[in-house]
Amino acid sequence: MSYLNKVILIGNVGQEPVIRSTSSGKEIMSLTIATSEFWKDKATGEKKEKTEWHKISIFNENLVSLVKSYVKKGSKLYIEGSLQTKKYVDNSGVEKYTTEIVLQNYSGALIMLDSKDKKTLDMPNIPESFAKNSESFASSDFATELDDEIPF
Repeated sequence: MSYLNKVILIGNVGQEPVIRSTSSGKEIMSLTIATSEFWKDKATGEKKEKTEWHKISIFNENLVSLVKSYVKKGSKLYIEGSLQTKKYVDNSGVEKYTTEIVLQNYSGALIMLDSKDKKTLDMPNIPESFAKNSESFASSDFATELDDEIPF
């Protein structure tokens, strides 16, 4: 049996990305992405909004370099990675958990959506129709490419 751990987000960077270095000098980047959903309250007719914040950790050196050069607070990004939950003990000795989306060296993708010349680095491949025309995420070309890849 196969399993899949994959997260796809399109959202805005909430604060300036933070770079940390490992003891070996490798750079790791952390950032937060906000995704929002909007709806109209049926009872009042009032427009409502709910925003979720997602922690992102980037271990891929090429993606770290891209983000360092081009991404800032407010940038709109397509992020593809996997979920990872970490357990830690806070200063008062209480065990806590945090979940984040991780872009590893061998998997993950990042596409800048609000740049005139979209800088794209990805692993694995994202359908070309999406990378070329990121504004049409729900286009029929994209859906057709997805249908072609379904093995049943």
